[in-house]
Amino acid sequence: MFFERPSSGRRALLVHVNRSDSDLASLDELRELAASASLKSLKCLVSNRRSPHPATFLGPGKVDEITSFVRKARIELVVFDTELTPSQERNLERIIGVRVLDRTGLILQIFNQRARTHEGKLQVELAQLGHASTRLIRGWTHLDRQRGGSGRGAGSASGLAGAGETQLEADQRMLDARTRHVAVRLEKVRRQRNQSRRFRKRSDTKLVALAGYTNAGKSTLFNRLCSTKVLEADQLFATLDPTLRKVAIPIVGNIIISDTVGFIRELPHTLVDAFRATLEEVSSADLILH
Repeated sequence: MFFERPSSGRRALLVHVNRSDSDLASLDELRELAASASLKSLKCLVSNRRSPHPATFLGPGKVDEITSFVRKARIELVVFDTELTPSQERNLERIIGVRVLDRTGLILQIFNQRARTHEGKLQVELAQLGHASTRLIRGWTHLDRQRGGSGRGAGSASGLAGAGETQLEADQRMLDARTRHVAVRLEKVRRQRNQSRRFRKRSDTKLVALAGYTNAGKSTLFNRLCSTKVLEADQLFATLDPTLRKVAIPIVGNIIISDTVGFIRELPHTLVDAFRATLEEVSSADLILH
């Protein structure tokens, strides 16, 4: 994957935006997300704001306060508990002077750390590609360089850009090509899943899907029911890849139990689309255990 990722243990400032539709639980959730991403949270700054500032989401005074603390505490990363537009993210980074990550970016960072199977990695990469498509200002290589002229040099040597094409345009083209490639591979996985589901239905084997909030204890219950040892951890999104096991139930007979990825408040739509194959396991279940 071609994405810049914050390293574990980075000193982070958390920014919680308290709006009319916010609740206190989201503040705790932000801290848990940061911990799950292996960030070292030094402070959580709360800002009350009903409507976002178009350029920086927060007002100039609050941005100055963040900038001052970042310099004083040698902060390496500022994490916002909200969705930022690409321009807001860039403007904040220019003013504050360090990397800025919004809520979706933080969740993607966690997903990238957790994915283990082929399918899980494809799903995470597809979500990252969708998020990165509007944020190419921090792209794969030197986005501010103009490729062009005679068609010679580093740009033409790679065969990726023609005369007069900017690096940004070339990287957008590479991003689009990679997105199509990953989508095709993921569609193949989805067809295989559909085939497995059809086989289960023909054999009349019932499917029970464990569903609920992330870190609610689904994997712990799965291990107790199936006498298996999938990862149990007190952290958000410890489970990203679905696990299925067959269990014999008295009177009922054999059933299949599925451990699934957990949900979270305001799950970004790009993640819902990317994890469609996993969510189909829940929607096709004979019983959903919440």
